[in-house]
Amino acid sequence: MNVLIDAVLLGIGATIFMDVYALIIKRLWNIPSLDYRILGRWIGHFKKGTFSHSNIIQAPPIQGEKVLGWMAHYSIGIVFAFALLFIWGEDWLMHPTAFPAIFIGLATTLAPWFMMQPAFGFGIAASKLPNPTVARLRSLQTHLIYGIGLYLAGLLISILLK
Repeated sequence: MNVLIDAVLLGIGATIFMDVYALIIKRLWNIPSLDYRILGRWIGHFKKGTFSHSNIIQAPPIQGEKVLGWMAHYSIGIVFAFALLFIWGEDWLMHPTAFPAIFIGLATTLAPWFMMQPAFGFGIAASKLPNPTVARLRSLQTHLIYGIGLYLAGLLISILLK
């Protein structure tokens, strides 16, 4: 199978798993996940040459920011899945193992900590938020779940390929 198709299937599967997890913790414990409109707003401001904000929540909304944010969320999931296949090889899909998937999942925590959160005006690793430790742990947890989703999606794909 083509590596691009593999990455798309793997990334979508892992991102769906992450989103289902987010729904479950929202329903059971009222713990919200990132509102992807914020991600869409951030990306939407790129065309105006604005790549960072003092507070993205106070930035003017962008038309279609919710759709843009969700599209970006899934696209990012696919890109990170491609990274797994690039590093460990497409053969990983024939016999998926947990370590590479969880490693990639946890490594992806660096993106929000050092790129998105500072660009949103939240500081490096959410340092400007009221409770940065909680925000950091939630980021780690979410990206661990994404890594588990990579592994489970890999298992499903490997079963379908046999």
